Amino acid sequence: MPLVVQYVAVDDDELREYCISACEAFTLRCPKEITPHLSAITEMCLKYITHDPNYNYDDYDDDEGQMDMDEDDDGEEDDEYSDDDDMSWKVRRSSAKCLEAVISTRHEMLIEFYKTVSPQLITRFKEREENVKVDIFHAYMGLLRQTRPSPSLSLDPDAMEQEEGTISMLKQQSWCRSIPAPSPIHIPALIPGIQFSLGDKNSSSNMKIDTLAFVHCLLVHHSGEVFHQHVGDLLPPVVTCVADPFYKITAEALLVLQQIVKVIRPLDLASSFDFTPYTGDLYHCTLARLRAADLDQEVKERAIACMGQIISHLGDHLQGELGTCLPIFLDRLRNEITRLTTVKALTKVAASPLRIDLRPILSEALPVLASFLRKNQRALKLATLTLLDTVVTNYSSALSPQMLDKVLVELPPLINESDLHIAQLCLTLLTSTAKLHKASLANFLQLIMPDVMALVRSPLLQGGALKAMQDLFESVVRAGLPGLGYQDILTHLLAPLVSPQASNIHKQLKEAVVASFSSPSEEVKSAASYALGHLSCGNLQEYLPFVLSEIEANPKRQYLLLHSLKEIISLQSKSAEGVKVLQGFVSDIWTQLFRHTECVEEGTRNVVAECLGKLTLINPSALLPKLQESLKTDSPMMRTTIVTAIKFTISDQPTAIDSLLRHSIGDFLSTLQDPDLNVRRVALVAFNSAAHNKPSLVRDLLDTILPQLYNETKVRKELIREVEMGPFKHTVDDGLDIRKAAFECMYTLLETCLDRVDIYVFLEHVEGGLRDHYDIKMLTYLMLTRLAHLCPQAVLQRLERLVEPLRTTVTTKVKANSVKQEYEKQDELKRSAMRAVAALLTIPDADKNPQLSELWRTSNRRRNCSLCLRASSVTPARHTTP
Repeated sequence: MPLVVQYVAVDDDELREYCISACEAFTLRCPKEITPHLSAITEMCLKYITHDPNYNYDDYDDDEGQMDMDEDDDGEEDDEYSDDDDMSWKVRRSSAKCLEAVISTRHEMLIEFYKTVSPQLITRFKEREENVKVDIFHAYMGLLRQTRPSPSLSLDPDAMEQEEGTISMLKQQSWCRSIPAPSPIHIPALIPGIQFSLGDKNSSSNMKIDTLAFVHCLLVHHSGEVFHQHVGDLLPPVVTCVADPFYKITAEALLVLQQIVKVIRPLDLASSFDFTPYTGDLYHCTLARLRAADLDQEVKERAIACMGQIISHLGDHLQGELGTCLPIFLDRLRNEITRLTTVKALTKVAASPLRIDLRPILSEALPVLASFLRKNQRALKLATLTLLDTVVTNYSSALSPQMLDKVLVELPPLINESDLHIAQLCLTLLTSTAKLHKASLANFLQLIMPDVMALVRSPLLQGGALKAMQDLFESVVRAGLPGLGYQDILTHLLAPLVSPQASNIHKQLKEAVVASFSSPSEEVKSAASYALGHLSCGNLQEYLPFVLSEIEANPKRQYLLLHSLKEIISLQSKSAEGVKVLQGFVSDIWTQLFRHTECVEEGTRNVVAECLGKLTLINPSALLPKLQESLKTDSPMMRTTIVTAIKFTISDQPTAIDSLLRHSIGDFLSTLQDPDLNVRRVALVAFNSAAHNKPSLVRDLLDTILPQLYNETKVRKELIREVEMGPFKHTVDDGLDIRKAAFECMYTLLETCLDRVDIYVFLEHVEGGLRDHYDIKMLTYLMLTRLAHLCPQAVLQRLERLVEPLRTTVTTKVKANSVKQEYEKQDELKRSAMRAVAALLTIPDADKNPQLSELWRTSNRRRNCSLCLRASSVTPARHTTP
């Protein structure tokens, strides 16, 4: 490097270009060795990216690009020097490429790049040479991709033309995805370019399509108020594109139009913007497309969706046009191809706070919607039920019992356990009907109640469907329908508990449920445990002491009773009132749980840990220090339980314990150095949970944790033993589970803390995983696929070392006497390996690697690997050779 720096200072542009290209190669091929010199390389590139001694950019700005030369000279200087002799552009281009290499391989320096590199690159957007400008744009886009990775789209390195380069950048849409809220002063700079790209007669179709895609992305990702002053400039070219004869341009323009409607009149925010001058243009250009019958399918759907958006946001200013528009919606509703899109559009209109008058079409639309509930198309059923519920909620006064009867008669077959989501929407529709149009439920008892009660008895009823069922019963009772009063429904619900011989209800409920713990059926025992937990929440004073005493008195039933206790804690924690009631029992529960933290059964310890974690969330300031103190115990089983409990205190939502965890998480994760194997394994699981749900808790600890994590990825011979099983010997690897946990943590870090990871050290351990056990290979193939997308340059540098173990997997043959499961296992391994190979081939220039290309070709010739490729969801990209 000292020699390179020395020769860069020589006044020879060609030599400078070679020196800077050498720095680029060092950065890509020798990442560890070049690290101490990165600052010098960056500084050098930033200096020479502005190296243009024969051009005065100040005069370019002032005099529209004219050279600062004396035109009165006699031309002798022109003879001595011409643009053909200017080699400085090569220096600038090599500097831009070198900067891109540094940026793309150094995630950890991102913040520094934004302080030093970003401003300089932006100032060079005025570069006069188009091929240099493209490389500067590539470098800046590399910086944006590092900021917020988005689906990669390959850029053509030979694309020097201005239009094609711009199209590539619009496809990436990196700027509007990376910057959450630009200052309004930045938007005006974009408007002229958008107008030119959409309005210029020489713009290609691809240019218009990608410009519209960029505008849509811009509108979606930024505040609508920013664009209010520019609507007058944006709307005319977009309206023109709606009328374009090329269907792809029309479809993209209609998508932009939908977003403009939201911008000019948002329904969820107060706005003083005057949208009325634009209402007519928006409506009429969309209506022309909505009426046309011979359009492309995508244009038809976009026109319907766009008109739905317009009516829902601007319908009160289009009263005179509804008589024209709504019948078209009705016609599209009857069309098999467009009915789903029309249902979704009408849902927007019906849900609008403007309360658009839909009475002209309701009487004809409801029978059509009712018929959709019989169709074997799940998406159509879901959308239809949502629309019907919206109509009942917002237009109940416009409905008659006769109109709703046609809908209600279609609901009973849908209320069953085969599709709980559809059943939930049916119950929600019935709830809305009971609240707002109870006259339509005169036949509820005979027509719908039997199917409702059948669903009540289903063991699958839970979550949203269960809540919808509870809401339905409440609304039906409040409606005061004959035969559906409180006592009537209670009788239906308690029918299974009533003895056939007597009219009274069983009083020994606790004993009956606990007796089911002895059932030979595991399902019955699990259901009994679940039921006891839920019963207890109905009368905590009576049942909770009973559950705690039973845990102590019946060791054989401890596991099931602890599950009941877990249900109690979980259910009570869902509301402030429930927490308040549970607070009085926390001390007793805590004491009882700690008696079982050293249980020999791992399953029991896991339930205890979950209970402790959930209980800690109720009073973190008092209970978290107790968990922290318990880490000092000499019992490895208790330490395992305590560390596992911490996993259950971490969620992806903000909680009161977060600030306390931030100060104490280091103590719990210090168990990664515990001498006991199981303690280290659960510590990795807890770390994985934190890295996934709340990465901010562990980001500052990674410098300490990563060496310990990487250490657990190694195969340890001392943990491998042979077990004799009759005449056979079976190899058991006691370290497999902890290695799996370590690799799972590594995969999580790729998604949440990549900027804190030394990617080259990370890759070394991925390479080891490619040669490990089946389960770990499957994990590393997934990691390799993600790495190819997130860190393509780093992976490209290690390609030779990564390909060899992949080749070994792909070419391995199963022994002839192996069982069927071994064949299936090996086939799945090969499919996963080929997915990883396909992902590697999406990296620019990866197909130039001879080992990888040979593996791909030979694999395609093998019948089994062809099957692998057909199963792969990743298609390798082909890259042109410069």
